[in-house]
Amino acid sequence: MIQFVLLISRQGKVRLTKWYSPFAQKERTKVIRELSGLILTRGPKLCNFVEWRGYKAVYKRYASLYFCMCIDQNDNELEILEIIHHFVEILDRYFGSVCELDLIFNFHKAYYILDELLIAGELQEPSKKTVARLVAAQDSLVEAAKEQASSISNMIAQATK
Repeated sequence: MIQFVLLISRQGKVRLTKWYSPFAQKERTKVIRELSGLILTRGPKLCNFVEWRGYKAVYKRYASLYFCMCIDQNDNELEILEIIHHFVEILDRYFGSVCELDLIFNFHKAYYILDELLIAGELQEPSKKTVARLVAAQDSLVEAAKEQASSISNMIAQATK
């Protein structure tokens, strides 16, 4: 089971976190500081698995971001690397070559994609097309709600004139 997901920039800034196990806020801060220090200092030729606190941290660097997932000791690291790659491919398909700025300014969409992909630390939807379809449907709902809110505010503005 995936315990948590971290996206960290090369400078050590956290861009996305998702916790599937209960950690206190102080513990979360400590975990992020420890893992980012551990991962960012590793050489590029070293393997992408680190044993840490009775767990395994599996990470992969894409451009300026490190995608990290912490898993149980007995989970398959290669499967988690595939899940990370799958997540990145979906982000690439949605944003068109995803970059750090996409995640900064559209973090809610990145969370939505992650929630469609994983539930309770387990892979929910392996199909990229299905995830893309669900995210597009969510986007159209948001746009419809914005249009409805705009038309309601226009009606209120005209009624108060």
